[in-house]
Formats: sequence, C-alpha cells, structure tokens
Amino acid sequence: MSYYFTIIGTKDNPLFEHEFGTSKPGGDGTAKFREEAAHMNQFIVHAALDMVEEVQWGTKDLYLKKVDTFQNNHIHTFITGGNVKFMLLMNPDPSATPYSNLASPPPSSRSSTARQSMLLANNPSSSQTEDAVRGFVTEVYEAWVKCIMNPFYDVNQEVTSPIFRARVAAAAKRFL
Repeated sequence: MSYYFTIIGTKDNPLFEHEFGTSKPGGDGTAKFREEAAHMNQFIVHAALDMVEEVQWGTKDLYLKKVDTFQNNHIHTFITGGNVKFMLLMNPDPSATPYSNLASPPPSSRSSTARQSMLLANNPSSSQTEDAVRGFVTEVYEAWVKCIMNPFYDVNQEVTSPIFRARVAAAAKRFL
C-alpha cells in the first residue's frame, strides 16, 4: 500500500506533501508509486476537491471518510475548522495502476494478489481502514495546530518544518 498525503490551503494551494508506504506487516514504509504517479497523484487529489466541497456541506463531521475514487486510488479527507483540507490518497497496488490508456499495467502473479487481498489496508472502505485513517489525520491535526500557532507562520504558507514532516511520518508509521 502506498500513500500520498497533502495539505491543501484555503486557496486550493498545496501547503505540504508527503509520500510513504505502509509500515504494517509486509511493508517497508516506502511508497511504491510508478514514475508518472508523482504528478498524477497531485492531479487526482486536486480533482477530488470538487467532491470534498460537495460532501463537506452535507455533514457536520470534520472527517469526511472516503470522498472519491479514481482507478485504483482512494481519497480520504479531513477538514480543519479553518477550511484547510488534509487529503490522503491510498493506492493498494501502485504498480498495477495505469495512468493512461497507453500505459498497460505490468503482469502480476496471482499469489501476490491473493496475499495482498488479505491485508487490512487493501480494503479502503472497511471500518478498520477508516479508523486507521481517522487516527492518522487526528494526530497530524494536532501537529498542524502546533505548527500554525507559530507566530512566524502566515496563513496559506507552505510548511517546510522538518519537525512537522517527522511528526507526519511518525503518525503514518503508527497508524498506516
């Protein structure tokens, strides 16, 4: 399972980006996205902003759960009180995700697919996955509040703090 986490500001500008893989059994913590996925992940997340805006006005919760799906990518969203969006793109098998009609996914063995379907993270709609994502974004939100309370931080400014990045990575390792 590979993840792409981004924080989107109030002007739909990216404030923070981080890619990582699962740290659960069978994962080494590194993202395994294909080369063209770097820009496609940004595009997919920003395309999901329309769905986020539709869903956010229909609920009182800040955690919106899974708001959009594109190919093999699932986008989960958390909205802060200041309308900053935490968006997590999950991809169970990045090597098998075609990003265009010209690219064909590489052949995969049936045994690895059967083994991967047994992993919890490969069901992005399950309650266990939702609980793990909720725990992750809640911990990141706590770090976010500490970050924006810095008197030198301006609203919609890109976050470059290595401490914040380390806290996001630690939350990912703990929950995802």
